[in-house]
Amino acid sequence: MLTHINEKGYAKMVDVGDKENTKRTATAKASILVSEEIINKILIGQVKKGDVLSVAQVAGIMGAKNTPMNIPMCHNINLVGCDLDFNIDKKENTINIYATCKSVGKTGVEMEALSAATMAALTIYDMCKAIDKKMVIKDVHLLEKSGGKSGNFKF
Repeated sequence: MLTHINEKGYAKMVDVGDKENTKRTATAKASILVSEEIINKILIGQVKKGDVLSVAQVAGIMGAKNTPMNIPMCHNINLVGCDLDFNIDKKENTINIYATCKSVGKTGVEMEALSAATMAALTIYDMCKAIDKKMVIKDVHLLEKSGGKSGNFKF
């Protein structure tokens, strides 16, 4: 049975009203492959648009908070926390983004974590595109989640 389709075959938002509130956590990852020049300019603070990772951090949090505005069937949830971590791999010219979202509620925070990681990657692209447009956003996926009816998950 498709959970997001009503009896007439139209899209619907799943009713989670009878579910119990539980503590939920999700961590997602996104990576952006950039040039060596971009890595170096980020590290020494020479990107003309500003502090790339600080802006990406805020963009990721905003992405998590705005998830139901961008993904039609997502519920509005009460985020109780959202944090991002950036790991710069100079050998691979890659910035790995890790986004963790937390909530106490009736539905999970996987989409919020995925949105946060993706929005941070898009912001890095936006801030660095004047240097080099050959960036690749890749490897976006859920790393782990806990809580809720389906229990824990690790990629």
